[in-house]
Amino acid sequence: AVFKAPLRPDVVHFVHSNIAKNHRQAYAVSKEAGHQTSAESWGTGRAVARIPRVRGGGTHRSGQGAYGNMCRSGRMFAPTKTWRKWHRRVNRKMRRYAICSAVAASALPALVMARGHRIDKVSEVPCVIEAGIEAMSKTKQAVQLLKSIGAYDDVEKAKES
Repeated sequence: AVFKAPLRPDVVHFVHSNIAKNHRQAYAVSKEAGHQTSAESWGTGRAVARIPRVRGGGTHRSGQGAYGNMCRSGRMFAPTKTWRKWHRRVNRKMRRYAICSAVAASALPALVMARGHRIDKVSEVPCVIEAGIEAMSKTKQAVQLLKSIGAYDDVEKAKES
């Protein structure tokens, strides 16, 4: 029944892109960043912008603009916060529907080939092999098996990429 499920690339994309967000870690700039100087605006009447300026003298930094997002060493606009919405919830039925749709798409040779896989010599897609192959311990045996079912071209393509 899974291989006969309707193909819904829109649902697969939605579910994948939202579930992929659940591995993200929160990040943010420091709360104090850009405000670690004492600066005050010079006010009007000095023919300069009213942005706050660093106090003092005897250094290049004094008199430079501070705090604003347009200033060098100022804070960014809308500083990032850790309480942003990082994770997304996806309905269980939708997740299952997406998995069924993706598995059903893997049963169509035209779609599999469109993804770039070399499956011309594979007799049947999906290719089902008995569970006994899990006992293989040597790579040479696995290569032999892949050549016998005609799937080794895809391995070669992956090796060259």
